[in-house]
Amino acid sequence: MTVIEKSVRIGVDVGGTNTDAVAIDLALADKGDQNRGIISLKKTPTTPDATSGITAAVRAVIESGNISPSRIASVTIGTTHFINSVIERDSRRLQRVAVIRLSRSFLREVPPFSEFPPDLAAILNGYTGIIDGGLHIDGSQEAPIVEAQVVEQCKAIRERGINAIVIAGVFSPIDETFHQETRVRDIMLREIPGADIVCSHEVANIGFLERENASILNAGILAYARTTIRRFKRAMRSLNLTCPLFITQNNGTILDSASAARIPIRTFSSGATNSMRGAAYLARLDGGGSSAIVVDIGGTTSDVGVILPSGLPRQASAYVTVAGVRVNYSMPQLHSIGLGGGSLVRTDDKGTVKVGPESVGHFLPEKALVFGGPVCTATDIAVASGRAAIGDTSKAEALDGAFVENATKRIKTLLERAIEVVKTSPDPVPVLLVGGGAVLAPDHLDGASTLIKPPFHDVANAVGAAICKVCGSVDIVQGTTHQTEAQAIEHAKKLAVERAVAAGAIPSSITIAEVESMPLQYVSNQIRTIVKAIGEIDFHATLEAEESDGANGEETDEEEIEEAAKDFAVKVTEQEPIDPFAYRPLIRKSEAGVDEWIISETDLAWIADGCYVLGCAGGGTPQPSFIQLRDMLRKGYEIRVIDQSALRDTDVIFWGGHMGSPAVSVERLQSIETVEAFRTLMEYLNITTFDAVMGLEIGGANGMEPFLVGSTRFFNAPVIDGDWMGRAYPTYWQTTLAVHKPGELVPCAIDSGDGKSILMVKTSDDEIVDRALRASCSEMGSRVGMAARPTNAKYVRDYGVLNTVSLAWRVGRAISRCEATNSLSLVAESIIEEVGGPEAAKVIFRGKIVAVERRLFKGHSHGVVHIAAFDQGEEEDEAAGSGSVNRRATPLVSGGTLKIPFKNENILAEHTADDGTASVVAAVPDLIAILDNGSGLALGVPEFRFGCHVTVVGITCSPRWTDTEFGIEVGGPKAFGYDVPYKALGKYVEPRSVIEEYKGAS
Repeated sequence: MTVIEKSVRIGVDVGGTNTDAVAIDLALADKGDQNRGIISLKKTPTTPDATSGITAAVRAVIESGNISPSRIASVTIGTTHFINSVIERDSRRLQRVAVIRLSRSFLREVPPFSEFPPDLAAILNGYTGIIDGGLHIDGSQEAPIVEAQVVEQCKAIRERGINAIVIAGVFSPIDETFHQETRVRDIMLREIPGADIVCSHEVANIGFLERENASILNAGILAYARTTIRRFKRAMRSLNLTCPLFITQNNGTILDSASAARIPIRTFSSGATNSMRGAAYLARLDGGGSSAIVVDIGGTTSDVGVILPSGLPRQASAYVTVAGVRVNYSMPQLHSIGLGGGSLVRTDDKGTVKVGPESVGHFLPEKALVFGGPVCTATDIAVASGRAAIGDTSKAEALDGAFVENATKRIKTLLERAIEVVKTSPDPVPVLLVGGGAVLAPDHLDGASTLIKPPFHDVANAVGAAICKVCGSVDIVQGTTHQTEAQAIEHAKKLAVERAVAAGAIPSSITIAEVESMPLQYVSNQIRTIVKAIGEIDFHATLEAEESDGANGEETDEEEIEEAAKDFAVKVTEQEPIDPFAYRPLIRKSEAGVDEWIISETDLAWIADGCYVLGCAGGGTPQPSFIQLRDMLRKGYEIRVIDQSALRDTDVIFWGGHMGSPAVSVERLQSIETVEAFRTLMEYLNITTFDAVMGLEIGGANGMEPFLVGSTRFFNAPVIDGDWMGRAYPTYWQTTLAVHKPGELVPCAIDSGDGKSILMVKTSDDEIVDRALRASCSEMGSRVGMAARPTNAKYVRDYGVLNTVSLAWRVGRAISRCEATNSLSLVAESIIEEVGGPEAAKVIFRGKIVAVERRLFKGHSHGVVHIAAFDQGEEEDEAAGSGSVNRRATPLVSGGTLKIPFKNENILAEHTADDGTASVVAAVPDLIAILDNGSGLALGVPEFRFGCHVTVVGITCSPRWTDTEFGIEVGGPKAFGYDVPYKALGKYVEPRSVIEEYKGAS
């Protein structure tokens, strides 16, 4: 009997304009074939139903390559089907979702769908329930699953006719013992047979809200995903193909069709990864060993990314946004620019030649000069300069020579700047040009060690789909008390290999592609380990699995999904955006004649953004707090802020905030443990009420905590416009009150939010208070609310850092104004103006993050972020703002690199010039904030990521820290383990009070 070798793989990529298909014989590629085994290719227009276009393209490559179906090992498709249904708000393809959360004590303050755009939430939001369950960060069980509760929730879901369900438990990605989400799913499938159930741990990693968001999107498109996969299979059967069907996923690997139907969200952004993988394969750089930059030039935009030595695309390590929803599943890190074959080329009023970002897009065959159209495009410039022979070349040759030359230079500049954006080293690297618009690129680009336009570059996306491998990934939190970090990493590697085998990889082919290990802030002996293993597909095993899986449903269902509704989206009333230049806060007189600032949703949003800037990369993200407080305002509760001048000498003032690890708060979300700590301390002190509340620190999430305590929902006490740090610091004793009045920290109380409270009533010194409470905090789940000894108006006035709520508001408003005027490149300058101008704050440095080091020491996250300066040509064009700030500031230092050590918060900024000279240019107690140039928002330590464009801003410290005795020993670098001189950036300017400025103006 003759054994037919199945060595041909077919790859398909469905784009907005064209559907590309290639057939690759890997046996030929292994023998050194100059075409890398490519037998045939086809570009065909993408059809409205997509499936007929796929069928036509695959049929064409089979026929033109004279390929017997029996030789075909697989068909792999990259598609935008699933993400488009979400972006377009297509209610024909989306279904209502019920969300069941697992936690006995938490998750009640920040509900599901909190971050969804209203129109998308209106389509998807079906029901929410909470049952006992959840884990602590050490993997122990917060509460066991109670079956009766699950059954009760199933009854409520059935009554609403909902068939798609998300199960999301606290710390479920590290649940290797109790398998809570899986157990709940099993019960639900018994109670609701045939339901579409998504367990969040199977979709994404640590970060509860973002993981739940991704799971909701996934659940919402499950029915449509099955329909689509069935159509793809039907297309294969029509071509007499019996091989396995795969779908490409976002990280550059593949899913079998059954898995893609279960987790379609993993395919959302696979097109870009397909192009990058295909580019490396065609350029013969897929053997690993070095990185390369891939520039995929399409009709409207160019996507620029990095292929790592592993052969996989570099992934975005921070949260990403899909259709307006924050998620945390794997996505490629891309930089996109408005340059494509259809980009408009014209001369502006100043005589400067501009290329893009406006584009004729898919109307290129009608609009471009070379096709008889009226518009000059980048394609016409490529033809005129002799780099391409397309259409009627005489039309392009008639263009003015100087115009063509200047346009060519502009295209070159745009590509060079895009390459510099994604580079993390000044050294030249190979650059691969792919896509239909690759002809736009010149023969040389600065920053490229070599410029490669591989053969078949215009179908690199389909090539990447054809050659994809199988992946097994792990993202877990492990203890290091009874094992070393190296042993923990080895355990994670073993799990990743096991998952790769389970996904269909040949065991002997598996290699470890990526390993990352990082400590958890404030949590002793706990590390987060991320490992990715890849291997070749075991086609025999995959085919058997597909055959046993069956048709996965009757095909008659698909027409019902297609025709279920006529309108794409549920119509909602859009709220008019707030004008950040015209907005005025509400200041009103209380019954006692005191001016009170009544906080609105707009105020909250600005304060939250400002708090993260003032947190100096620490303090945790304020986003969950913002959602909690925003929802409280919507329910009619009120939050008031007062100036310290409104305090009476006899007033009792409570203060406090959160203590513990931000790594816990991203899973348990915002709760009311600080309120409970206040109640515990009040009970001990036999106090039933107090007159005002003040924040422990304005930086990060703690800047929002006094608003919760003082709201009419709880203690109905006004919030004082001030705090005890003027920023964020790692410990309780690093407060201005402890500096000037030692012994004022006790008695104090902490509460875990799940029924555990501790009081500390005596101490020998203030520093031991923090150490004792932190040890207890670790045993109580590594996240507690804290209430400190109540204080008085004199101490607030004499020792507090005043008007910092106002400062946070103004910083947030500055960001909002830049966003409203499309001038985010001027955020740093706008913030500087709000904190006192160039004498009080400075742009320290502009560049991109090229390395991040992290380690854990005594419960704190220590590390260093390294930032390399931009090349001169890489700086964005100078932008003009509509406010009083309209020019970019010159950085304090430029060129070379900037090193910023951190201990939860940024400690100092050390600049190394190009000649190797090193100097400390800023240090604690100055505030050192790192802003993301893309969003204008602050980056916290968890968001530091390779390649991110940033601006480092320094703000002069509060006067409470300027005294050398206190500034160095308590708040300065020596306290953090760095023996460097304190470098004041300028003079301190006390923040302007919002109340004083706007009273009477409302």
